[in-house]
Amino acid sequence: MDAVVEWVDARERLPRSGVPVAAATSGRYPPEPGQAAGEDFWLVLPMYFTTRHIAEDGTEYRDCFVDSDRVVRLPHGRPCAEPVTHWAELPALPGMTVHHVLGEDARTAVRDAMG
Repeated sequence: MDAVVEWVDARERLPRSGVPVAAATSGRYPPEPGQAAGEDFWLVLPMYFTTRHIAEDGTEYRDCFVDSDRVVRLPHGRPCAEPVTHWAELPALPGMTVHHVLGEDARTAVRDAMG
């Protein structure tokens, strides 16, 4: 099965709140011992977008991307060490039009997809 990915510039448009996305984020790794500076990176991470997020330290964020470790990243152009430059909606589950299925429906969906 193939999936078509449409990358959206995070400066131009943001996803709907609660939507799981693939997020392209850029930044710089910490330097290795003996290096003056760390290496730049640009990579894709699974995240979800939300219009409001309260971090564990009580900080409130608006219009942000959050990863599975609860690291908050902001759209490019806002103050953030690892901003999200682009995002894309995750593909639906194989043979379906949704991103998640629960309970007995999940077992049935996996069984159907695996043949």
